[in-house]
Amino acid sequence: MTRAAALLLALVLAYAGVTATQILLAGREDNRTRSSAIVVLGAAQYDGQPSPALRNRLDHAVTLYDDGVAPVIWVTGGRQEGDRFSEASASSRYLIRQGVPNAAVQLEVHGGNSYESLAATARYLRQRDQRDVVLVSDGWHAYRIKAIAREVGLRPAVSPSSPSHISGPGLRRWLRETGAVAVGRIVGYRRLTWFGTQYGPPA
Repeated sequence: MTRAAALLLALVLAYAGVTATQILLAGREDNRTRSSAIVVLGAAQYDGQPSPALRNRLDHAVTLYDDGVAPVIWVTGGRQEGDRFSEASASSRYLIRQGVPNAAVQLEVHGGNSYESLAATARYLRQRDQRDVVLVSDGWHAYRIKAIAREVGLRPAVSPSSPSHISGPGLRRWLRETGAVAVGRIVGYRRLTWFGTQYGPPA
């Protein structure tokens, strides 16, 4: 290996290492600052019933709402092929069953990944002259959604529904997020779907 190639490899590994550390640390922070809206990133739903991952996010959003963090909860996520319900509609039904008033629940129903959901939600919020949001997702997702929210013109804080960890399935998600963030910071998060994989939150 030439000296130039070795130096390039060292730089790539250092960049990946710094990115991975940032993702891990971001997933352990919990910023519940008062905001205009709580935004819940979607995950799988099963015929109108939130998956365990989505239910965990929604329960956390209810806690934030009850604590007065924001007066409204935005739920996001479109409908997969063959589904009767969108992720957002399943989330809305669940929140209302948990006692959140109908008027305090807003839906974004077209997003197919994190970027699309946050970009669409940002458009709705800007129409109301609102930019300050608290994002809710799993801890491993925190760094990227905060970066995307900034890219689409929001002023985000993040309150993870569960902290990031790097064992078992958490390790795979952490590694996947490291790749997504490392590439997204260079090409822009909107372009991640050009690589053939949607980096939205899994079920």
